[in-house]
Amino acid sequence: MRLCTLRDGAELRPGLERAGELLALDGHVGDLRGLCALEHEALAALAASARPAPPGAAPAAPLRPGKVIAIGLNYMDHVREAGMEPPSSPLVFSKFTTSVIGPGDTILIDEELTRRVDWEVELAVVIGRPARHVSEAAALDHVFGYTVGNDVSARDLQFGDVQWVRGKSLDTFCPLGPVVVTADEIADPQALRLRTFVNGEAVQDSSTSEMVFGVAALIAFCSRSFTLEPGDVILTGTPWGCGEFATPPRHLAPGDEVVCEIERIGALRNPVAAAR
Repeated sequence: MRLCTLRDGAELRPGLERAGELLALDGHVGDLRGLCALEHEALAALAASARPAPPGAAPAAPLRPGKVIAIGLNYMDHVREAGMEPPSSPLVFSKFTTSVIGPGDTILIDEELTRRVDWEVELAVVIGRPARHVSEAAALDHVFGYTVGNDVSARDLQFGDVQWVRGKSLDTFCPLGPVVVTADEIADPQALRLRTFVNGEAVQDSSTSEMVFGVAALIAFCSRSFTLEPGDVILTGTPWGCGEFATPPRHLAPGDEVVCEIERIGALRNPVAAAR
C-alpha cells in the first residue's frame, strides 16, 4: 500500500496513491502519523473506502515524526569515500522535526549560516509498533513502512560544532516522501537501489545492501536505549556520492534541484532557494 498525506489548501488528510491516482481516506484529517499503529487489515479497510482526492490536492510530507533518529557512516562505500574506519556500533544522532518538509517543498539555504550544503539520499524507516528491547530477529515486525529521506547537511556547521544536530536540523533540511510504502510491500529492505540526481546529473547510485548495520540491527540497537514509538522515523544512512567528499567538493546552491529516489518507493523532488 502506498500511503501519503495530501495538502488540500490549509488542510492535511491521509491519502494513498493507487495506479498513479491520488485518493483521500474518508473520515480522517491530519498526516499519516495517527495511522502508523494500525494493523494492515485496518488500513486495508480504510483504503477500500478511499475516494478521489479533491482537485488541487497534492502530496505533502507524509508525516511529522515524533522523533527523527539518524545514523551516520552506515554505508561501506560512504565510509571508504570519507576515508574513515567503519563504526563498531551505529553512530546515532537526531534531526529536529521542524526540519521536515515534503515533496516539492523548497530546501532553503541561509548563506549567512552555511555555504556547504550537502545531499544524502536515505532509506527512511517509519515505526508502526512500540519497540523497546526488541531483538534483531523481531525488529522488522515493528516497521509500519518505508519512505525516501534526504538528510540535507550543512557540512561547515556539522564539522565545526562539537556535535552534529545543528548542522543537520536547519529548517527544511529533512525532506521526506513522496509516499510511505507499507512494510508488507518490501520484504527485504536490504535489497533496494537508491540514487540522487542534482540538476539531472546522477551523483549517488548504490544499494541498501551496502549498509554496515541493516534496518533490523538499527531498530534493535536503538530500542535497547530508548523507546521507538509509532510514527518515529529512522534515517538509515547514506551511500557514497556526497558533494562534500567529491574532488573538488560540490554543494547545493539556490536554483538547484535535488531528486532522491529509492527503488519501489519513488522519487522525492525538491528545489533549492536562498532563505529570505
